[in-house]
Amino acid sequence: MSTTNLFVNSEIGTLQRVIIHRPDEGISRISPKRAEELLFDDIVYLPSMQQEHDIFRRVLETFLGKESVLEIEDLLYEALEAAPDTKEEMLDMITDYEELPNSARLLLKGLSNQELSQVLITGYYKTQDYILFDPIPNFIFTRDIAVMVNDHVIITKAAKEARYRENFLTRFIFSSHPLFQDLRQKKKLINLNHIDEFPPSRKGETVSIEGGDMMLLDKDFLLIGSSERTTAYGIHALKDRLFRDGVVKNVVQVNIPADRSFMHIDTIFTQINYNHMVGYMPIVSEGISSTVEVFRQNGTARPYSSIKEFITCEINSNMAFIPSGNGESPYQEREQWTDGCNLVALRPGIALTYDRNPHTEVAFREAGYDILHAQDFLARVEAGSLDPRQLENTIITLPSNELSRARGGSHCMTCPIQRASI
Repeated sequence: MSTTNLFVNSEIGTLQRVIIHRPDEGISRISPKRAEELLFDDIVYLPSMQQEHDIFRRVLETFLGKESVLEIEDLLYEALEAAPDTKEEMLDMITDYEELPNSARLLLKGLSNQELSQVLITGYYKTQDYILFDPIPNFIFTRDIAVMVNDHVIITKAAKEARYRENFLTRFIFSSHPLFQDLRQKKKLINLNHIDEFPPSRKGETVSIEGGDMMLLDKDFLLIGSSERTTAYGIHALKDRLFRDGVVKNVVQVNIPADRSFMHIDTIFTQINYNHMVGYMPIVSEGISSTVEVFRQNGTARPYSSIKEFITCEINSNMAFIPSGNGESPYQEREQWTDGCNLVALRPGIALTYDRNPHTEVAFREAGYDILHAQDFLARVEAGSLDPRQLENTIITLPSNELSRARGGSHCMTCPIQRASI
């Protein structure tokens, strides 16, 4: 596995390597009473959810190759194998945080690395029918755990307690896995959890930034949403570090409503092509409860009244916005909720979305895109009647009866660590 070429400088450059996570058995233990606490909006049926995610993975593998679609549980296992000393420290941190008795600590330390990687994610030791701690169902949303910004990785810091173990595991993977050795040696890992580097403010404001609120639209422009999950203080603390290290020239604070419906900025807009974004237009265009401020490396700043105004003035004057729900209410509200704006681009003009947003599909067609269901796509590729390399301006729709109920789309379910430069 090559440790070089980890680099992302856009949202649409050809995707070359990505981290995902298949829904795991921990999800099947979410009860109705605990769902909200664990940041799930519904009780999902795991087997169907896994089948849908398997199709998602197969589509990714068709474009990237199997070796380039990385499962986070595999990365955790490989990191455990590579760093036995750091493993002990990580287990002590997790067991202390989870307030586990010493017997559980000894049990964890006695497991094989294969068993341990499963238990740390699911919270469940199947061999002894032993529930050690809560599941971390949001680990399927790998976008949130870390973000590649040009040639640096930012290890994020979750806002909600339900995601803290994800954070422990992510820090361990990036600090121990051979894949990230080059980044470590060149000191290109920025860890928002490092309390000395990112302490609370004197007013007690804390640093929390999740990956769904970070978007690199251009090598010089990093957008960060100030949202339900990401604090304005965290944005400014990170901004100062990025400017100091010369990672980007502009950090853009996108203020959005602190509302579950608009959890991260990638639930409101994502880029799918050079001149196309998908967006929830009441916020993107009309600026309802939303403003933008651009902070520049030279110390100046400029405000904008809407996301659209900022993008067309600073990023691309030709950018057009494809409206979720085709811009009609109540469909735009419904389809923003079911991740109609949350797409991941595999290359310019080729993107993945859920198959349950019909009015947004109309908008895609009117903008010149073909719609191809994932199962039809895979069948045609396997039959040899379709070459994915020849596709242009196509939206591939994923089965989503269960996946969509977890409240995160294809953008949320991918952590790109390598894209072709554009």
